[in-house]
Amino acid sequence: PGRRAASVWTGAGWQLPTMQIGALGDIHGAFDAVADIMARHPDVSLWVQVGDMASNDGEYFTPARPVYWIKGNNEDFDIVANAMSGRPPAPTLHYLPNGGPYDVGPWRVAALGGTFAPSWYHSPVSALPPSRGKRLSTTSMKLGKSRDDKRRHFVRDEVLACKVLTGIDVFMTHEAPRPFYPAGRRIDAGKTVINEVLTSMRPRLHLFGHHHEFTDSVRQGVRSIGLDIVNKSYLLIDAETFRCERLDT
Repeated sequence: PGRRAASVWTGAGWQLPTMQIGALGDIHGAFDAVADIMARHPDVSLWVQVGDMASNDGEYFTPARPVYWIKGNNEDFDIVANAMSGRPPAPTLHYLPNGGPYDVGPWRVAALGGTFAPSWYHSPVSALPPSRGKRLSTTSMKLGKSRDDKRRHFVRDEVLACKVLTGIDVFMTHEAPRPFYPAGRRIDAGKTVINEVLTSMRPRLHLFGHHHEFTDSVRQGVRSIGLDIVNKSYLLIDAETFRCERLDT
């Protein structure tokens, strides 16, 4: 009787419910929206997030459930550096540096956060200059750009590290694969290196953000989902079958 109370009748018998993992797109400081989403799903014990978490003032938050996140280009990269050194901005924020694999619940996850910049792509990570400490604009530019922080980019060495990974369930990037035409524009905003990693890694699922637009497609034989900004929608993913359900915020 105890087991049946926690089980689901399928028509073919009683089965234990499967675990769901939530997926969030760019947050950009919309912390109240995340809190509302998590309150709706108390049974979802952990979430993944594809970067651009910080507010434009560089603020982070303490989510009610663990969130495993990668960097976008709208971050306070001093905070990101602290997280890489074991000092996260909150106890429930778990930063995933580029590479992997990482154990996220039952998944093996790989990360390639940040944006692609040809002029910095062949640099070592250690050579990416930090912020100059000044904001060029307080309204029109994103945090990482306004502070001219090159740590917002990924580099070739990190891409190569991702290419050799195998047995990955979920590959999380901030950039989109090609082709990607945000809002119907004619310019392809996708990045070839993402497609190259998908070809070699062959994850079960690819999640990305950056463009604030939901898309669901197949790239290099891999299901690739672009996530909305969190105040529009989010995903619930069956941790075993990878069935994805998009829900409006």
